[in-house]
Amino acid sequence: MEGDTAKERREKEKLSPGDVMKAVIRPGDGSSTPKKGDLIIFHHTTRTSAGVVVESTRREHGGTGMSKRLVLGKSKMIQGWEEGIPTMSKGEVAMFKVKPEFHYGDTKYQETVPDSYPKNEELMFEVELMDFFAVKVVADDLGVLKRILIEGEGWETPRQPYEVRLWLRWRMSADEEFVPLQKDEPFHFTLGQKEVPTGLELGISTMTRKEKSLIYVCGAHLTDASSIPNLPTDVEEIQFEVEIVQIIQVRDVVGDGRVVKRRIQDGRGEFPMDCPLQDCVLRIHYKGYLPRAGGLIFFDSRKDNEGGEPVVFGSDEGLVPEGLEMCVKLMLPGEIALVSSTSEYAYDKFKRPDLVPEGADVQWEVELLDFEKAKDWTGLTFQEIMNDADKIKAIGNRLFKEDKYNLAKAKYEKVLREFNHVNPQDEEETDTFLQSRYLLHLNVAACYQKLGDHVKAIESCNKVLEESPNHVKALYRRGMSHMAVADFDDARADFNAMLTIDNAVEADVKAALAKLRKKQQEAEVNARKQFKGLFDKKPGELSKVDEEETKEQVVTGESSRELNADATTDGSSKNKEKVEQTSSSWLSWRYWLRGFPTTKCTIL
Repeated sequence: MEGDTAKERREKEKLSPGDVMKAVIRPGDGSSTPKKGDLIIFHHTTRTSAGVVVESTRREHGGTGMSKRLVLGKSKMIQGWEEGIPTMSKGEVAMFKVKPEFHYGDTKYQETVPDSYPKNEELMFEVELMDFFAVKVVADDLGVLKRILIEGEGWETPRQPYEVRLWLRWRMSADEEFVPLQKDEPFHFTLGQKEVPTGLELGISTMTRKEKSLIYVCGAHLTDASSIPNLPTDVEEIQFEVEIVQIIQVRDVVGDGRVVKRRIQDGRGEFPMDCPLQDCVLRIHYKGYLPRAGGLIFFDSRKDNEGGEPVVFGSDEGLVPEGLEMCVKLMLPGEIALVSSTSEYAYDKFKRPDLVPEGADVQWEVELLDFEKAKDWTGLTFQEIMNDADKIKAIGNRLFKEDKYNLAKAKYEKVLREFNHVNPQDEEETDTFLQSRYLLHLNVAACYQKLGDHVKAIESCNKVLEESPNHVKALYRRGMSHMAVADFDDARADFNAMLTIDNAVEADVKAALAKLRKKQQEAEVNARKQFKGLFDKKPGELSKVDEEETKEQVVTGESSRELNADATTDGSSKNKEKVEQTSSSWLSWRYWLRGFPTTKCTIL
């Protein structure tokens, strides 16, 4: 149990001379003394002033022979021990004479003792400090503690659903020899599968690569373990000596099992700082399998590429399947990983190899040879910067033509971010820079339009029009998005503004206005159909109709829950269609209402 610290109790109850007295029976090594957070291991025998033994950990005095272990400053212990034991060194034997209010007679100390216990008498505590050392408290109830024997490497620790290879030995007390779990090869298990006791898994979850530690597990943390069936779980404690051989990183990349990366061979560096997360040129070798076709290999870069050359590609350029690239970005140089992917992230949206059937799930065994980060613009001339920006923009244009709008948008936005640090030096450079930036914003708007996010598209156009109000292309693109969300008046204003700026766009404007009129007419027709008879009602009739419809729904059982159940039964496509129809009707109705005088709408 975890209780008040010695400091907190001292604030409540000050020690006076003679409250706790110490006599050294045998000196210790004198090298150091325990401090807060240390695990202290000791034997003790408690006697009355007359020499009668009250309790003991030693067998010769009726104890179990098991030493007592407490964590200074965290475990609940009598104040006499908290005051006295930190004055001892390893191997020391001392006698503490403690008044009742500083042992079990302390009214603030809630640990139960037998009724026959002389807790109201002055007692003598003979303590032998066997050992002490720093530990990590893994479980809040102090039921799992860890002592590091050899420091590990890096900072990555295993967690679900990682796998771990390790050497594992166990014993039930410090007086026993360790029993190895496996002698010939490391023990291998998956976290989160109840293959080892929960306390042991908690301790292992705090370890790093090549770390060696002693993990103390007791109480409820000694659960049944499927991979260690003969391990006793009805004992007071088990000590596990654990040495990590390999942490096998297993990552569910998209969070639903459709793309899973499993590390086979460790790479160089620290995850994720040394991974090619973005804007890199990567060199990989990979082998593609069809797991449902007996592991048929459909591509091997070492055999199928001319001269066995590796695959070289720029990140976020759509040059390899999406699932493969997502996982390569999470790899370290020299790492080998097995990537499992559904067809959606494999070849549904990518050129499919001849041997890969449509809709097939795949696996790739991939090795990241190395990567090179994108060059910085620091130190480049203005023209060199613009040339590099044009190259990135050209990649975005290619991705746009390939219908990879998110990737294209990312390229345009990357250049826009870098442009924040570019300072043109003269009027010509400024004009070139601004025109390039305007086009990038409009390209971003085009991506948003293809993705159906017209609000974001309008925001991108506004960034251009705030600086250049007469930018015809920005007005046109914004007008098209206004029209798409049924902001017909705003769309018409943008198209008409184009004519006042440039007569050369008259044909385009006329075509846009014709399309606008057609869309507005369609919206009004749909609105009239949807709300037919609404304005034929006399004042007060609308609310009566609503009440009648509500009563009818209760009678017929057409509640929202039943409607949802029907939608589930009929399929998600019907439900989606209902939502789209309702949304479309509301837009049409909202803008159709604009044509009515306010007096005609007072009924609402």
